[in-house]
Amino acid sequence: MDIIKAIIMGIVEGITEWLPISSTGHLILTQTFLSFGDGVSASFPEMFNYVIQLGAIIAVIVLFWNKLWPFKMPDKNAKVLSCDNGIFKREQWVLWFKVLVATVPSALGLLVDSKIDALMYAEDGTPNTVGVIVIGIALIFYGILFIAVERANKYRSFKVSSSADITYKTALVIGLFQLLAIVPGTSRSGATIIGALIIGISRPAAAEFSFFMAIPTMFGVSALKIVQFLSESSFRPNELGILIAGMVVSFFVSCVCIKTLMEYVKKHSFSVFGWYRIVLGIVVLAYFLIFA
Repeated sequence: MDIIKAIIMGIVEGITEWLPISSTGHLILTQTFLSFGDGVSASFPEMFNYVIQLGAIIAVIVLFWNKLWPFKMPDKNAKVLSCDNGIFKREQWVLWFKVLVATVPSALGLLVDSKIDALMYAEDGTPNTVGVIVIGIALIFYGILFIAVERANKYRSFKVSSSADITYKTALVIGLFQLLAIVPGTSRSGATIIGALIIGISRPAAAEFSFFMAIPTMFGVSALKIVQFLSESSFRPNELGILIAGMVVSFFVSCVCIKTLMEYVKKHSFSVFGWYRIVLGIVVLAYFLIFA
């Protein structure tokens, strides 16, 4: 049954990680109704929520391989290796440097991440009273913000239409917006996409750069959570199976979701996700008030 639950959560992660609707919030809410059994350690569910994202990240690397891989076959006739005649792809290296600049603020977020987790989550990884209220409010607030930003952009011409045209300064500003995602229910992709739209980046470019930013950020967070988990306990055989199942499903679902989203935002706005967030936030708060 835990494997089946991991598959369901992998589907949830694969869909919600790339849509600006908060994957962490959805996973936490899913586990509230579909928690793992007694066969896993107390700290496993929280670690699972973060590490399952690796499957989603691998999907980005696979789908955007040509844009991300910074090496090429060297020119055999070249006497000196350089970006022009060697093994390095100049455009890809510049993109990676911009991504790294954008992820610098995330390091600041790691300093308070554990404190926020302690404030909002119970020991079993499920949200406590404060956590549920914060998730509900964040869903609604950023839903309203998405709708407001898209209405303001309705007749606006975007300054940047490609992720390759994003400057270092712009990348840093987008990275600062990513700090908002420290609060559960905000959505990492949602925060970065809103920030990018506000400063004049087109929807496809904003979504694509948000995907690229997720690679170092989520790899770092996942590694940190694994270290924290192993410092408290060790993987049980069934826990590894559960984690792998969730990651594999997350990978394949993410591939479909990313392709679909990139096609969607070429012709449509993000407003529909704003309305979804508002409805979900109201449902979350209503459920808490009725059944808490």
